[in-house]
Amino acid sequence: MDRRTFSGLALGSAVAGPLWAQPATAPKVLRYAFRAPETSLDPVKASDLYSRTITAHLFEALYNYDHLARPVKFKPLLAAGMPEHDEGYRVWRVKLRSGIYFPSDAAFKGQRREVVAEDLVYAMKRFADPRNKSPVWGFIDSFKFLGLAELRQKAMDQKTAFDYDTPVMGVRALDRSTIEYRMAQPRPRFIEFLASSDLFGAVAREVVEHYGEDIDKHPVGTGPFKLKEWRRGSLIVLERNPEYRERFYDAEPAPDDAEGQAMLAQFKGRRLPMVDRVELSIIQESQPRWLSFLNEEHNLIQEVPPEFISQAMPNGQIAPHLKKRGVGSQRVLMPDNNYTIFNLEDPVVGGYTPERVALRRAIALGMDVEREIRLTLHGQAVIAQASVAPQTTSYDPKFRSAMSEYNPTKAKALLDMVGYVDRNGDGYREQPNGQPLVLNWSMEDDQRGRQRSEIWLKDMKAIGIRVEFKTGKWPELLKASRAGNFQVWHIGGLSASPDSQGSLQRYDGTQIGGQNMARFKRPEMDAIYAKLSEMPDGPERDKLFVEAYRIGTVWMPYKIRLHTVRTDLFHKGVKGYRRPAFWQEFWHYVDVEA
Repeated sequence: MDRRTFSGLALGSAVAGPLWAQPATAPKVLRYAFRAPETSLDPVKASDLYSRTITAHLFEALYNYDHLARPVKFKPLLAAGMPEHDEGYRVWRVKLRSGIYFPSDAAFKGQRREVVAEDLVYAMKRFADPRNKSPVWGFIDSFKFLGLAELRQKAMDQKTAFDYDTPVMGVRALDRSTIEYRMAQPRPRFIEFLASSDLFGAVAREVVEHYGEDIDKHPVGTGPFKLKEWRRGSLIVLERNPEYRERFYDAEPAPDDAEGQAMLAQFKGRRLPMVDRVELSIIQESQPRWLSFLNEEHNLIQEVPPEFISQAMPNGQIAPHLKKRGVGSQRVLMPDNNYTIFNLEDPVVGGYTPERVALRRAIALGMDVEREIRLTLHGQAVIAQASVAPQTTSYDPKFRSAMSEYNPTKAKALLDMVGYVDRNGDGYREQPNGQPLVLNWSMEDDQRGRQRSEIWLKDMKAIGIRVEFKTGKWPELLKASRAGNFQVWHIGGLSASPDSQGSLQRYDGTQIGGQNMARFKRPEMDAIYAKLSEMPDGPERDKLFVEAYRIGTVWMPYKIRLHTVRTDLFHKGVKGYRRPAFWQEFWHYVDVEA
């Protein structure tokens, strides 16, 4: 008998009438929609926001973020306390909290099993296993865990299975409850890595070996929810983990954070999770997603579609008809970047020769981002100056750079100068060698994709460049970009930590095939990225960020276009909602009226 049923029975015994006549307590259900499908429920293969939102609630890392604290604070999750570090931030040790269990599963012969340090070691090694083709391996490798890359390379060179039993100095269990990380260089902000439940939660080897190729369908973690139903690209249902340990609502909002203080007063001491079930639909088109919220089929909508923002929030205030229904709202400038990506290995737009660099810079100069924001996002964004996300440590709202410049006249002059000219009088330019110049631009086959394609087609025609669009579904385009099978694409990136360096992963040459979708590699940028990883926060580090932004603007592997402003709405039955900042988990902190 679970806690909900028991509570209902106890209440029934205190009122008149037979006990059996009392209605069962209705489950509390959080319902909302993703606007793009998930790709995987296996953390080692998940890289998109939607998949990582789900895995963050199934798995747990050593630490997590205080969900109400702004600026951020870290709290122990699987860990028994805060980490120890020595040797100039090269070595980090964490003690596990006792009494945390994986839930009962066939992999454990129907029993539950306590988490041990070796589960965190195994989870990390899975990213290094070449067979898993993890899209975040490059990011992990940038930490230079001693011996981990060598073990991976051995499996690749010998074409053998990855040896999980070989000890690795860089990530090892010192005993049943102590895990140690050793890195070749200092990593002063390593706790941010240890607080990523969406990727680096505990994983049991028995589960992976039991389910084999079907592991994606059987995520077994220590988190507050369990997977109940999964129809790929359509519906994901998670239910409260009935074996979840006793964990209670607590937080440390800032003293002047009235909203956060009110949430803490309302929920402090409540057992987590507070909802029984989460139902996620995949609705890519804006209108049906908006109507699902209006009709109360969903009780939350994250990111009101821009084309409906004037209906929802006229003049920045919630619409009277929604206010009457008790709808609440939150609006925030997101810690994100929206990029246009050029494949640096493509024979038309790639390379580092002057004419190819000039082509990419001309394309960037010809993109009217202000018009894009106005027409496709209805003003719900700000123009980006560099690849640094708002809310992160080195973001300066006053910083300006050539990245944001829109100047078709300069774009045309630049193309003329390096030999991209119209030789046959058809209004479109040819390459300097006389070959046709055609941009093959990947695009999602949804409403917003169609809007963007019309804008960018007009932008490029204005500077004499012919464009052909290749449409596809989001997961397909993402997979193609990881493999380098594209010419021009666009993507949004949400910062996963408060450190601004996260936005520079896309420029790190060691992360090609992962976060570095442009396949950009320059020794000066790689050196800066490595140095930023080692340096403590401060003015000298901030200067390096500015130099990195300058390099990104010079070579233009990405046109950084904008940062989005997102408005979330929730019906009156949803209590305690606050949009996460650098983390994805929030379902268990929300209460929903049954």
